[in-house]
Amino acid sequence: MPIAKKALFKISYGLYVVSSATPEENSGFIGNTVVQVTSKPPRVAIGVSRDNHTHGVIVDSGKLAVSVLSRGGNPALIQTFGYKTSRETDKFADVSWCRGENGVPVVDEGVLAFFECSVSRRIELDTHDLFICEITVSEILNDRESPLTYEYYREVLKGKAPKNAPTFIDESQTSLEGGAVSSGASVCSVCRYEYDPEKGDPEHGIAPGTSFDDLPNDWTCPICSSPKEVFA
Repeated sequence: MPIAKKALFKISYGLYVVSSATPEENSGFIGNTVVQVTSKPPRVAIGVSRDNHTHGVIVDSGKLAVSVLSRGGNPALIQTFGYKTSRETDKFADVSWCRGENGVPVVDEGVLAFFECSVSRRIELDTHDLFICEITVSEILNDRESPLTYEYYREVLKGKAPKNAPTFIDESQTSLEGGAVSSGASVCSVCRYEYDPEKGDPEHGIAPGTSFDDLPNDWTCPICSSPKEVFA
């Protein structure tokens, strides 16, 4: 029996800023594979692509931080940490952050909580590595809002996983399983967000029924802030 790729969407995930640092640089990315694996001591497992620049920073430093994104947080965090590379961009230049006790930058705005961790084990898994980390510091920053889940990001915000994410699925494969782009939708070539004219973009003042051609020229992708010109 073939693997139904879309069945993997039924696994629950959150969305997080995973950050690390060496004396020379700060680095971070949007991760969705963060799971607690033990309670005594408290440990989490975090999946990181070897193609991700932050992977090398974590290997070199042996420490990281995890910031739990809020559903009502700043979408620019996903744009910056999910669709830019720390090789070329200072991702922390325009966001609120503090230096953790372990020396790692911790994003502290638009998040519910954060964890500072030390890496205790690294497991190689083909394209990704799984870092087993012991939590050394944790703090709740906002207990009033809900966490941003991958399901909400995918189903409500219409976002797609970046190619380095463990949950990335090739669009050509999902289309074979009934996951093709909605009829009439325009797709962002950067993050694969689908603009559906029937639904519009109410959170940004675009009423349902607004065609893509009628969108204001300064309208940008709600996920990655790319301009209209990159949509197809």
